[in-house]
Amino acid sequence: MLSVSEARKRILDGVFPLPAEVVPLTEACGRVSAAPVAALLSNPPADVSSMDGYAVRAADLSGGGVSLACIGNAPAGHPFPGRVGAGQCVRLFTGSLMPAGTDAVLIQENAQADGTAVTTTHTLRPGTYVRSQGQDFAAGQVIIPAGKRLSARDVGVAAAANHAWLAVTRRPRVAIAATGDELLLPGSPVGTGQIANSNTPMLAALLRGAGAEPVMLPALRDDMADLATLERMVDGVDMLVTAGGASVGSHDLVRRGLEQVGLKTDFWKIAMRPGKPLMSGHLGRLPFIGLPGNPVAAFVCSIVFVLPALRRMAGMAQPAEPVMRAVLGADVPANDQRMDHLRATLAHDAQGQLVATPFPVQDSAMLHILAQSQALVLRAPHAPAAWRGEMCDIIRIDQAPA
Repeated sequence: MLSVSEARKRILDGVFPLPAEVVPLTEACGRVSAAPVAALLSNPPADVSSMDGYAVRAADLSGGGVSLACIGNAPAGHPFPGRVGAGQCVRLFTGSLMPAGTDAVLIQENAQADGTAVTTTHTLRPGTYVRSQGQDFAAGQVIIPAGKRLSARDVGVAAAANHAWLAVTRRPRVAIAATGDELLLPGSPVGTGQIANSNTPMLAALLRGAGAEPVMLPALRDDMADLATLERMVDGVDMLVTAGGASVGSHDLVRRGLEQVGLKTDFWKIAMRPGKPLMSGHLGRLPFIGLPGNPVAAFVCSIVFVLPALRRMAGMAQPAEPVMRAVLGADVPANDQRMDHLRATLAHDAQGQLVATPFPVQDSAMLHILAQSQALVLRAPHAPAAWRGEMCDIIRIDQAPA
């Protein structure tokens, strides 16, 4: 059996970034930048006031008490056209352009105005309450790197840099097909031996949150001919993901069914729990990942393998979920040859440390436990028993698109 890290590496080696497309700035949030974004202008584009007050020459206030002549007003967007000389000032407001000849702002709280005369006892240094040109960023400066999932903050900085459109990687289109004679659409009448198909909507939601476009296919029967129809159903998609039919039972036919229509299997079975019967390969040009049918195993394998593959397709430099450290909130037994991913809750102790407490039951069909989990506690193959209070590695699933 392959290790988890080797299996993920082989999956990632078989997928490549998708082409770029240009989208309006208002539709860029959540997409991945396809190229570095450089500022089209400086921010601020010129020296501006950071407060309401008066634009002055700092040298005029160096001796303490002084009276200045106010020679005009400069609201934001309406620059003062002239030059300010010795003993003069201009009324301005937050965001106002600094008039020529001035180098500081006397805030209105420290000034007394009487008609056009402005008096103060305060001294100032040049640059006081002035936002200098390019203080935030300069024209030509890279403000967003390539391969970054764009947030609302990135949209804001791109707008400030005068971008109306951004180049982003095309969203991956992922076909999802669950297999099993027992599967029904959620909401259907359930007969004896039948269950609602939870995998397809769960995986579609997970992938949509990760920035992909899920294509939900009908559930496939445990039949070689039915599985062979998948080849005709995946035209125009970028990845095929199946759930179920990946184990060793006589009705687990996904590998054999797809090999009939050209599947080249890279590996089958990994040293992981939950998720041992994971498949990977290519159906023609199409990357294929065959997930286990148990819903918790399908979800965990999607976090560990499918989402990183989608991030690689999107051009992201760090495709895998980050591993964090936490304190164990319960004892865990020694591990066998498979890497464990224990569903766990998260909390903070009195010292502010993050505590991960695995559920006592880790059955791979228990979706209710998965829904209450915020993290996966990682247990290496052959790890010795660990006790409450020890440090452990975790992957957070409450901050993922999960």
